[in-house]
Amino acid sequence: MFVVIFRAKAAKLDDEYSRIAQRLRDLALTEFGCLEFHAVTEGDSEIALSYWPDQEKIRIWKQHSDHLIAQELGRKNWYESYTVQICEIKRQYSSAR
Repeated sequence: MFVVIFRAKAAKLDDEYSRIAQRLRDLALTEFGCLEFHAVTEGDSEIALSYWPDQEKIRIWKQHSDHLIAQELGRKNWYESYTVQICEIKRQYSSAR
């Protein structure tokens, strides 16, 4: 399993951003094999974690036309800066009551 870590410093997030972000999240989860997606914002900082079964699904998602448009809008309008990291999860454990 792989996790994509997206960290960004927002310039301005508008209604269009919210609408597109929700649509892309739903699309990734329902049609592209994303297993989980979590996003948190604090002030002008955002971090999003998406979990994927393999790198091929990540590559296909990155090249999807709607995602490419959102990436361009992000660079031009929404983000001061961003970083993307793709990490392989080697081990996982948890506990629950």
